[in-house]
Amino acid sequence: MSVYKHPKTGKWYCIFRFDDWRGNRKQIKKSGFNRRADALEWERNYLTKETGSLAMTFGALVELYMADAQARLRPTTHQNKMWIFEKKILPYFEKQRIIDITPAKIRKWQTELMGKGYAPTYLKTINNQMTALFNFAVKYYGLPSNPAIAAGSMGKRSAEEMGFWTVEEFDRFIAGMEGDPTASTAFQVLFWTGMREGELLALTLNDVDFDRSGIYVRRSYARLNGADLIQDPKTPKSRRFIACPAFLMNLLKDYAARLYEYDPSERLFPFTKFWMNEQLKRCCARTGVKLIRVHDIRHSHASMLVNGVANPLLIASRLGHEKVATTLDTYSHLYPDRGQRLADDLNAIKNQLDQEKAAAAPPQYNDPPTPEPDF
Repeated sequence: MSVYKHPKTGKWYCIFRFDDWRGNRKQIKKSGFNRRADALEWERNYLTKETGSLAMTFGALVELYMADAQARLRPTTHQNKMWIFEKKILPYFEKQRIIDITPAKIRKWQTELMGKGYAPTYLKTINNQMTALFNFAVKYYGLPSNPAIAAGSMGKRSAEEMGFWTVEEFDRFIAGMEGDPTASTAFQVLFWTGMREGELLALTLNDVDFDRSGIYVRRSYARLNGADLIQDPKTPKSRRFIACPAFLMNLLKDYAARLYEYDPSERLFPFTKFWMNEQLKRCCARTGVKLIRVHDIRHSHASMLVNGVANPLLIASRLGHEKVATTLDTYSHLYPDRGQRLADDLNAIKNQLDQEKAAAAPPQYNDPPTPEPDF
């Protein structure tokens, strides 16, 4: 028996040995249990998790998955993923064994969440975490199939409606920031480059290339556990050079010249996302411009490019999307009349071809009428 009762404290403890994944023999001891059954359950859960048994609990699988993900994800991404598990998934499945979780159970979980009024995109995000977890179990722990895939998805990948400003609306918004060059410059960089908010807040003067007239995106800013964090950008393609219009480069040059005792390696815009959001709300209230999210300014830039008939490949590169498909999926609703535009373009090409052929053809002369014979 590996479970014992401490003679002095009356508490139960377990002590046992097992071979870890390296083949090393280890001894584990855990104390402080009020009941013998609790000590046995802890030992059983520990062994099923460490040996990769499918009899492990859902909670144990989440621990393994998150430990594996920690070395592969940005700290903020890892934290957000863990929050979703803790708040939206573990309360339903934590103590269930992996082999006992069926597609039917997952459907019931989905139905309950769908009744809570969450946005379709948020439901999709939650469901993606569940699917990813079971993919991990299938790939590395021998789970025969993914019950989350069999259950089907919930929610939607992208919102049906996306908030964004026209150039005219942004012009009214930025006019409301007159007298505040710091906020004005930050929001103008967002609008005219389409970069992410975290990318903007991580910029230094060293990232601005006045000779090439553009900005290098190399890092992203976030707050984690109450502290500033500079981390890698969202994806490998997020590391990019964004060509900028001359007026924006002049604006940045003027802004940098006003900075006092500034080190070019320091952040150009030493604010938080909360500060940016508050500035946005106040200026919208002052100017009467419709309120959107700070992230929607990125969508506004994309909308401007789409309506300017920019190539989707160029838009994807500028926005730092990993795939052109991401750009098309996100902004396809901004192309409602592109089919007719394409048809009109084809018609114009054919008309031009016909005109060129007509102009190049030799002139046609009508033969004189044949005189009738005179009998």
